[in-house]
Amino acid sequence: MVALFTTIGFILAGYSVIANDSVQTLGTWIASNRERFKWWQLWIAASSVLIVTLVYGWYTGDGDISFGRLTKIPYIEPQWYHAMAPLALVVLTRKGIPVSTSFLVLSAFASTFVLEKMLIKSMLGYGLAALVAYVLWLVVARLIDEKEDISEKYKPFWRTFQWFSTGFLWYTWLSHDVANIAVFLPRQIEAWQLVLIIIFFVAGLANIFYSKGGKIQQIVLDKQSTKYVRSATLIDLAYAFLLLYFKQMNEIPMSTTWVFVGLLCGRELALNTGLTKKGNIKMIFPIVAKDFLKLMVGLMVSVAIVLAIHYGTDQRELNQAAADKLKLTESNESEMLDNKSEVATQDSVKYNSLETSDTIQE
Repeated sequence: MVALFTTIGFILAGYSVIANDSVQTLGTWIASNRERFKWWQLWIAASSVLIVTLVYGWYTGDGDISFGRLTKIPYIEPQWYHAMAPLALVVLTRKGIPVSTSFLVLSAFASTFVLEKMLIKSMLGYGLAALVAYVLWLVVARLIDEKEDISEKYKPFWRTFQWFSTGFLWYTWLSHDVANIAVFLPRQIEAWQLVLIIIFFVAGLANIFYSKGGKIQQIVLDKQSTKYVRSATLIDLAYAFLLLYFKQMNEIPMSTTWVFVGLLCGRELALNTGLTKKGNIKMIFPIVAKDFLKLMVGLMVSVAIVLAIHYGTDQRELNQAAADKLKLTESNESEMLDNKSEVATQDSVKYNSLETSDTIQE
């Protein structure tokens, strides 16, 4: 049954990571290149970086593909309730809600202490990303007009720059979020298992590119100028360096979804207060609020499921401890009765021996 739950959990978590989280890194790239390149060309490029990243992580991590993100979360044999977490993630993803895979999947295996640290780090990520994006795009808005695309003369440079920046971001993001899938696996995997994982990921990416990003892609398309190659490149670079900063901060996992949404929200606020004298806060507020509300819905669902799992496991452990204590008590009582019986038998034998000795003396 453990192998079954491991397989189910891995497949569901893998699908969710690909369908929900990968759009954070590849969304702007898809939006700005889907009219110029065929979907399979983009798929091959993204798959190449994926394969290199996973093989590099596996080789340098001595069989561990999590890039050290799971050092605070020891391996636990998956149970049915662990597989339910990514199942809920799949349902929410199909509704277009940007749920944190880290909260929903990793927290099911982590202690409440690690969950608290993950939440604090993710909230910090959202706030810092929004602040950095706001300041950065206030400066950018004074230098260039992101409401207009660049001229054809400069597009080859920016497109080449974008491909390199997206590759860097894709690698950085994978080194964070591949732990959401690796948590279902032993911390050291064999080469043939790595091959199966790569095949699964590559097939999932094919579906994403064929469907042009899926429903979550709408979050990217709703934002200004994300289909322009220059704007997409700047977003990718800012996101990549933010993820790199949080990766170096500590080994506690975090929600990259919160960082991504915070980045887009800060950018939207900057563009709508910096591009016009009066600003367009009333126009942009519903978009920012909607994204934040989706994050809150996803967070509440994630925490509810995780707490239910922890409550169930805690109750099971308490019941098991009570049963073990009762069994130990009964064993001790039985042992005491056996000892008393043995003492009584010895006393009886001793008494009979004394009687026999007295009879012989008489």
